[in-house]
Amino acid sequence: MADSTGPRIYSCFNCRNPVSRHDDIISKAFQASNGRAFLFSHAMNIVEGPKEDRHLITGLHTIADVSCSDCGQVLGWKYERAYQDSQKYKEGKIVLEKFKIVKENW
Repeated sequence: MADSTGPRIYSCFNCRNPVSRHDDIISKAFQASNGRAFLFSHAMNIVEGPKEDRHLITGLHTIADVSCSDCGQVLGWKYERAYQDSQKYKEGKIVLEKFKIVKENW
């Protein structure tokens, strides 16, 4: 029997546009400049900004900021390239800052 409440999702805190599914969380142990963040395998309804090299806690990465496709609020970033072998698993994944997303259907 299917769950009548639908999938548990995270939405933009500003406009409630759905941006990711709970089932796509890879890690809740990420740290952003403003607190905790979640690593997702996929996201939806986002727009990627320009790619740039940025020095993060785990070293140099090429990332692109990701914003809500409805309101334009920056929600986190996407890892485009990792320069250290130990960080390659992040490539193509999205980080959303915890304080910029809200739970829906929980």
